[in-house]
Amino acid sequence: MESLQVQVQEESILIEKVCQIYEQLSKLETLKPSKDVDNLFTQLVHACIPHSSINIATLPPNIQEIRSKLIRLCGEAEGLLEAHFSTILGSFKNPLHHLNIFPYYSNYLKLGRLEYDILNKHCSTTTQKTPERVAFIGSGPLPFTSIVLASYHLKDTTFHNYDIDSMANSMASRLVSADHDLSKRMVFHTADIMDVTDDLKNYDVIFLAALVGMNIEDKNKVIQHLAKYMAPGAILMLRSAHGARAFLYPVVDPNALHGFDVLSIFHPDDDVINSINSFCDIAQFWNPLTLIIPS
Repeated sequence: MESLQVQVQEESILIEKVCQIYEQLSKLETLKPSKDVDNLFTQLVHACIPHSSINIATLPPNIQEIRSKLIRLCGEAEGLLEAHFSTILGSFKNPLHHLNIFPYYSNYLKLGRLEYDILNKHCSTTTQKTPERVAFIGSGPLPFTSIVLASYHLKDTTFHNYDIDSMANSMASRLVSADHDLSKRMVFHTADIMDVTDDLKNYDVIFLAALVGMNIEDKNKVIQHLAKYMAPGAILMLRSAHGARAFLYPVVDPNALHGFDVLSIFHPDDDVINSINSFCDIAQFWNPLTLIIPS
C-alpha cells in the first residue's frame, strides 16, 4: 500500500513538472535553439528519462490534451534544432568529420547500434541476408540514423531517405555530398509517403521516424499504408515511447497493428529516448510459421 502511494505521488510530481514546462514552452515566441529553449527541453527530457510506471492512456483528458500539444512542440523544436546544426555542418568542407558538434550525436550512435543489433539478430536466425536497400521515412535535414548505420554497420547497403520537405532533403544531401562512399549510397526523395506505393516493395527494411504522424491516428494511417505496399517479409522498424517518455513522442501499440507480425520490442532505460519495435510485414501471407523473435 505504501509503495502504491509513493508511486502515485511520484506520478503526480512528474505530471505537475511536465505541465509547468509545457506552459513555459507554449509562451515562447520561437522554439529555435536558444538558451531558454535548450534549458526547458533539457529539463523536460531529464524529467521523462527516469523509469516510470505511469500509464499515459489513463491520464485525464486535460492532461492528454497537454501531452498532445507538447509532442507537437517537441517535434517543431527538434526540426528547428536539426536544421540549425545541419546548416552549421554544411559549412564545413567535409561535414561528416564534424558530426560530434551535435549535442545528441552520442545518442544516435547508441540508437544506431541498438537498431542494428535488432536487425542483425533477426537476419542471423533466418535465411534473410543483410539488407541491400533500406528506406528511412521522415529523415529530416540531419539524417543521423542513415548516416550512422551506413557508416558503421551496413556498409554495403543503399539508404533511401524520404521527407516531405524539399529544403530538409537539400540540407541533408549537402552533408554527404563530399563523402565518396556515402554520396553513392544515400538517396533522397521529396515525397509524402502516403503517395509512395509500388516503390515501397523495393526495400528490405523500412524505418519510420518517431515524429512521422504527430498523433496516433495519423501514425496508424502511415503504418497501414506501409503494410499494404511493403514487400512480404520486409521489416518495419518503428520508434515509439514508453513510460514518461510518452510525453515526448507518440506511443505505438503493437497489439493495434494489422498486417505485421511482432519480431522484437526494446525499451531502453538510459538516455536513448525512443523504444524500438521491429515488425515483419505479413500483409500478403498470414503465415503461421513466420518467425517471431522474443523481446
